[in-house]
Amino acid sequence: MIRLAIAEDHQSLIDGIKLLLQYKEGIEIVGTANNGEELLDLVRLKQPNVIITDIRMPKMDGIRATQLIKKELPHIKIIGFTMFDQSDAIQQMLDAGASGYLLKNSPLEEVLKAIRAVDNGNTYFDSNIRVEAKDNTNKKAKGILTKRQVEILGLISQGKTSREIADELFIGVHTVDTHRKNMIRILGLQGKGELMRYALEKKYKF
Repeated sequence: MIRLAIAEDHQSLIDGIKLLLQYKEGIEIVGTANNGEELLDLVRLKQPNVIITDIRMPKMDGIRATQLIKKELPHIKIIGFTMFDQSDAIQQMLDAGASGYLLKNSPLEEVLKAIRAVDNGNTYFDSNIRVEAKDNTNKKAKGILTKRQVEILGLISQGKTSREIADELFIGVHTVDTHRKNMIRILGLQGKGELMRYALEKKYKF
């Protein structure tokens, strides 16, 4: 039986998840919380197997709550749940010890898949998030690319300039350049040339 706790400051979203899961075999919702402090109290009292937690919550955010829970009860699996698909937010949640990451616009059935995946010891990422494992030989951490960044990589692999990419995606050139810099940092690369080589090696084609 998967004992599930949900932390989310929008009660309507909690209610939607509960409605989805109430008749699912093998899952029991042991409690809900509307902020990080409530989540900590709930976890200590109910000892869930899996937690779904919003990142942005009052009193204590989901990142800090995840850090404390994993330090105290490392066996509990935690899924980040948020509107944010920025790579920095995802990385912070993973660094805190989360096993998965979902966007709030995910289909509720994907929420169910994520719960079962992390309970089985796997990681699970929203289908709109691309996770790139870095070269293990240099012992660098994982790099997480958003859907938009993967899309830009595909266009880079086609030899397009920042201006051409901006025109094709209807975004600003500065936005494209910012994504380039962030991808170089996330993937542990040294510059634009390495980013181009990386894109070509990975063959990001769309």
